[in-house]
Amino acid sequence: MSHGSDPVVSVVIPCHDYARYLPDAVSSVLAQTFRDWELVVVDDGSTDDTAEVAQGLIARHPDRRIRLVRRDNAGVSAARNTGIEASAGRYILPLDADDVIAPTMLEKTVAVLDGAPGTAIASTDVFTFTDDDLPPQAMPLPAYSRELMLQRLIMFYCSLYRREAWQTVGGYDESMRAGEDWDFWIGCVEHGFDAHHIHEPLFGARNKDTGLHLEAAENDLAIRARIVANHPGLFKPITRGWAHAVLSQDAEACLRDEHVPDDILTRAAEMDQFLGAVMALQRTTRVQYYHIQRLEKALAERSDTAAMEVGTRLSSS
Repeated sequence: MSHGSDPVVSVVIPCHDYARYLPDAVSSVLAQTFRDWELVVVDDGSTDDTAEVAQGLIARHPDRRIRLVRRDNAGVSAARNTGIEASAGRYILPLDADDVIAPTMLEKTVAVLDGAPGTAIASTDVFTFTDDDLPPQAMPLPAYSRELMLQRLIMFYCSLYRREAWQTVGGYDESMRAGEDWDFWIGCVEHGFDAHHIHEPLFGARNKDTGLHLEAAENDLAIRARIVANHPGLFKPITRGWAHAVLSQDAEACLRDEHVPDDILTRAAEMDQFLGAVMALQRTTRVQYYHIQRLEKALAERSDTAAMEVGTRLSSS
């Protein structure tokens, strides 16, 4: 393949101490039906063998545009910004090193942006998967709505968007350790960028023992306060005042329900219900899966015992 022209899509994978997962993420990009892409792996100051694993993947696929960028550890936002700055595609797809994309992810999201010049972002439904062979669980998300985006996170970070959206928003807020993707999407709302949602699970989020976005769920109100402060023009004066208090005074006191504006508290409750439903579904699936495994093992053992008994009777007759 000629590498003389700029690619259509730049996939950016930040990686901090996730060398064990990186081959799966890269393999999912290599398997894409849409081929005009480049891949930028950003080693975010890893202490494991991330750089060596990335170099090995690059060496095994010399016909593909895969590069490694190394930097001191500064968090996922800084790593994403570094990778995007080093990339050349007109469309950007962030992908974390422990997640994957379905083979038609780029084909279908590129088609949306190519076909609708007024649309800046193409998101999809998600499927969650684990490291213990549980069947993936599809999770539908609502159609894009500007108002709904201000209420809760309705798009995952792994959505395809135009480079000018990143440039206009100013990239990801590098001071945010959680919720940076939501903050970025709200920045896109603030600048008038529109989105389209594909109701098909094309992004795979690895559900590790900590649970889906557990850190973000536990710090939801504090994250909301930071987002309100970053985008004050989108929120009511009382909400802006609450956010300022959270960030500059006694955060613990300000986060008690009686001090939280009704609109924020209602939205936080909706997010809790949403995440609770997702995690309950995953727990139920896990219980059912292991129950089926135990039943299959018991049946196999019973079949083996029955076969041995038949063999014994035949040999003694």
